Amino acid sequence: MAKSEKNPLPKDFESALQELETLVADMESGRLNLEAALAAYKRGSELAAYCQKTLDAADQQVKVLDNGVLKGLDTGEGND
Repeated sequence: MAKSEKNPLPKDFESALQELETLVADMESGRLNLEAALAAYKRGSELAAYCQKTLDAADQQVKVLDNGVLKGLDTGEGND
């Protein structure tokens, strides 16, 4: 019986993003054969979905913390 070659998702957003950036660079380089490029595309799609889900969750947490009110960025510069 063959072992499944499914890779688990990374433990955090930063790891997923780093892996995704590496995959994109490999695909853009043209060094991958068709089979490897398709596998990279599939993995990249999984990583992109994971990153988007993580960002959406973080956005929701910020909205809850700010009571749904978007606040302007305080740059610390006074208007004299």
